Amino acid sequence: MMSELKKSTELLGLFGWLVVVFVTATIGAFASVNAGEFYSQLEQPSWAPPGWLFGPVWTALYAFMGIAAWLVWRERYNLNASLKRVHAALTVFLMQLVLNALWSWLFFSWHLGGWAFVDIVVLWIFIGFTLVGFLRVNKLAAILMAPYLLWVLFAAILNYAVWKMNPALLGS
Repeated sequence: MMSELKKSTELLGLFGWLVVVFVTATIGAFASVNAGEFYSQLEQPSWAPPGWLFGPVWTALYAFMGIAAWLVWRERYNLNASLKRVHAALTVFLMQLVLNALWSWLFFSWHLGGWAFVDIVVLWIFIGFTLVGFLRVNKLAAILMAPYLLWVLFAAILNYAVWKMNPALLGS
């Protein structure tokens, strides 16, 4: 009976963390309603990926993030992973989600390329802190965050390039 309760709690926890990350994605999506149209108007570097690629990549990354947070959350009662470390790692994780959602608003809704760049750099730093915090609790969780860290680095470089190529549309 207890193991069934534990399994239910674990599955509910996984669902909860996936909801948290996909709510973040939804908040960003509200800002990105016209992203495809706006993105196609922007001058882009030759190495910029096609607009259609962003949706599937971000969907996979959000799923990885949710699973990673769940793996850390599951360690809250593990004697080898202190509750303090779990709490700290998940707090930084939630902070980076706020920065993640804010970027879409800065770039796609408010057309503030410079502020979007500042946000994404700070986001990248917070993802790095999250990855380190997760590594201290659960190695697989840290591994699941690595693609996100790399993608956001690429996105930051792209953000900077597009911003500099489009001062009239994204501010100087």
